Amino acid sequence: MSNQPQSHNHVVVIVGGGAAGISVAAGLLRRHGDLDVAVVEPSESHYYQPGWTLVGGGAMTAEETHRQERDYMPDRATWIKDAVESFQPDENQVTLATGDKITYKYLVVAAGLKLDWESVSGLEDTLGNNGVTSNYRFDLAPYTWRLTQEFSGGKALFTQPAMPIKCAGAPQKAMYLSTDYWQKSGQSADVHFYNQGGAMFGVPAYAEALEKVVSDYGIHKHFGHNLTAVDGPAKKAWFETEDGRVETDFELLHVVPPQSAPDFIKASPLSGDAGWVTVDKHSLRHTEHANIYGLGDCTNTPNAKTAAAVRRQFPVVVSNLLRDLGHNAEEARYDGYGACPLTTESGKVMLAEFRYDGEIVPSFPLDPRVPRRINWYMKRRFFPWLYWNVILAGKDWNKPAPKPRPDLLS
Repeated sequence: MSNQPQSHNHVVVIVGGGAAGISVAAGLLRRHGDLDVAVVEPSESHYYQPGWTLVGGGAMTAEETHRQERDYMPDRATWIKDAVESFQPDENQVTLATGDKITYKYLVVAAGLKLDWESVSGLEDTLGNNGVTSNYRFDLAPYTWRLTQEFSGGKALFTQPAMPIKCAGAPQKAMYLSTDYWQKSGQSADVHFYNQGGAMFGVPAYAEALEKVVSDYGIHKHFGHNLTAVDGPAKKAWFETEDGRVETDFELLHVVPPQSAPDFIKASPLSGDAGWVTVDKHSLRHTEHANIYGLGDCTNTPNAKTAAAVRRQFPVVVSNLLRDLGHNAEEARYDGYGACPLTTESGKVMLAEFRYDGEIVPSFPLDPRVPRRINWYMKRRFFPWLYWNVILAGKDWNKPAPKPRPDLLS
C-alpha cells in the first residue's frame, strides 16, 4: 500500500464534525441527498458539552454526554478521519495532517475553538488533583462533583477568563450548583468569583438579575482578575489585576481556561487579527473568499459561542450555500441569536436569550430574568433531546419563535 499523499475532490468540504459541522452536513443532505459532501473530523467521539455543567453538579452522568461520532455522521456524507493542517483558499484546497489534499467548490469551516490550558502556569500539572478542576473537560466534570460533595470548608474559587469563551455562563453555573449544594447540606463555604471582565454577564438585564443571585448566596465578586498561575500542592492561585499581582489560597479551584481559535486557523489566510475565521455576521460568508462559510465557535461573529447559536446559524449556511450552488433556496441572515440556560441552583434555570447588540428575545411570554423550574426541565431533558435528534439531524427548528422584549432593556 502506498504511503504517498493522496488528492481528493468534493463539491462541499466541511472542516469539523462537532455540532456546527454535522448540522450543516445533515441539513445539506436532508434537502439535496445527492450532493457531494465531505466532513473532515479525526475524532471517533461526539460530546454533548452543554451537559458537563450538570455532570459537575451531580445532575447528569458523564456517560450521558458521550456518543459515537459514526452514529451522527450523515450516511451520505464522506467522512475523512483526519485533521486539517492548513488552508490554501486561492487554490480551493485544504491540506490534511497526513499530507493528503482536498479540493472543493465550497468550504465550510466549523472547527470549534481551542482551550488554552497551558496559558495558566502550573495548571496542566495539577488539573484533576489537589482540588483543581474544570467542567470544560469531559474527564474532569465528575471530579467537580466529587470535590463539591467532599468539600469540608475553606475557600472555593471559580474563575472566568477574557471573552470570548464557549458558553460564557458556564463559569457561573458551576459556582451556583456547588454553592447551592453546600448551603442545602449545611456546609459553610467561602465562595469567590474571579472574573477577568467587569460584569456578571454581557447583557445588562441578565447581569443585574445575576447580581442578585450572587448577593443571595453571599459570593464574593472580584472583577478585573485574570488567573495566571496555580500551585496545586500548595493550594495557591495568582491573578493579574490593574493594581498588580494578587495571591490567594484555596481548598477548591474551578478553572475556566482562556480560549482561542485552533492553531491551524490562526495561522491561515482565513483568520483576522484576533485569529478567528472572519465572516460577515449575517450571511456567515467569509469576508474575502465568497465560496467559504464559517460558523460555530471558530468565527469572529459577535454572538455567544453556544449550541443555541449553532441551531440558528446552520440553517443560514445551508440555505446560502444551496443558493450559491444554484438550488432553489432563500438568501438567509443570521440575527445573532444565542441562549444561555443559567443554572442558578439545582432545580432552577434562568433562560437567557438574546440577539446581536444585547436585544432580549425570549421564546416564552415570561420574564426571562426569573429562574424557573420549567427551565431546569428543559436544560436537563429537552435540550439534550433537541441536540441529538434535531440539531445534529440538520432540522431547522425555531419553535416557539423568540420575540423582542424592549421593556427589559433597562
